[in-house]
Amino acid sequence: MSRSHTHVSEEVTDQACPLVEVIDHVAGKWSISILVAAARGPIRFTELERSIEGISRRMLTLNLRRLERDGLLTRTVHPTVPPKVEYSLTAMARELYSYLTGLVEWAERHRGAIAQARTAYDSKAAAVPQAGQPHP
Repeated sequence: MSRSHTHVSEEVTDQACPLVEVIDHVAGKWSISILVAAARGPIRFTELERSIEGISRRMLTLNLRRLERDGLLTRTVHPTVPPKVEYSLTAMARELYSYLTGLVEWAERHRGAIAQARTAYDSKAAAVPQAGQPHP
């Protein structure tokens, strides 16, 4: 393999890895829930915790830090006793939110068709004997 071909492969891999990482961050179960909750306006940690069913405090903290690091959330600490901390979407996250709502709308529109396709697939798969299994 020529060096130029290897160089192109390395270049594509270098570009793809950060892209996959960003998609993983924003498409994760908890990230989407956090972004949707924060889209309503500044929100406190405990409000987020209450609004996202099943998330642990540690998982919420880790995801908030990651979203802040990625530039999707702004963390504001108000100088009160005890300190009041709020999270808000950045402009970049508001743009992402518009795409997320489109995805949610698409999923709602096609939920029935997807359920039907799964049922049809499962029925067909159940009718085909698996390798090593006798025919009925």
